[in-house]
Amino acid sequence: MTRLLHISASPRGGASESLGLAASFLESYRDAHPDATIEHFDLWDGTLPEFGPAAATAKMDVFAGADPSGEEASAWRAALATFARFDAADRYLFTVPMWNAGVPYILKQFIDVVSQPGAVFAFDPVEGYRGLLHGKKAAIIYTGAVWGPGRGPAFGSDFQQPFFEDWLRWTGITDIESVGFHPNLATDDADASRERARAAVREVAQRI
Repeated sequence: MTRLLHISASPRGGASESLGLAASFLESYRDAHPDATIEHFDLWDGTLPEFGPAAATAKMDVFAGADPSGEEASAWRAALATFARFDAADRYLFTVPMWNAGVPYILKQFIDVVSQPGAVFAFDPVEGYRGLLHGKKAAIIYTGAVWGPGRGPAFGSDFQQPFFEDWLRWTGITDIESVGFHPNLATDDADASRERARAAVREVAQRI
């Protein structure tokens, strides 16, 4: 039995394009995988811990082979608990709106919280980083309102998909499928583009 975790980086609820497409994905996923467990992690729900001075100190303690203590130990436990929630799944759906050419800061916070030594990665002074998350699959829904493939530099740049998928591959997750919804506002193709994106996410849901 597979366990799929839907990680949402959109705070817009019912107005969110990425969450609307996620609903289509999950409907098809349930049909294709009736025995699967589906869980949701809304990154805006207040359960994501911060990664501030105490957590950063704890991380460097662990890198140095020391055990964090006091406030640092508490921050470290919170980070590892979030990683455990993430690692418990073997399939992922990420809904990622574009913010200022990149990803929402809450998603970057999630990445910083879970990307810990001995959890997401190992490090060798000679060989470098090695991702520890193997045998997992990820589907990603990217949305944006201005930038789109083939549009000029005045419409922005894409630091959304390259950044996020580079991080996934770094963790060891290399089985990745993505769908983008980037309607062209100049030609008012949003409805047709949305339908194409819905069809695409349904197809991905059948395969993942």
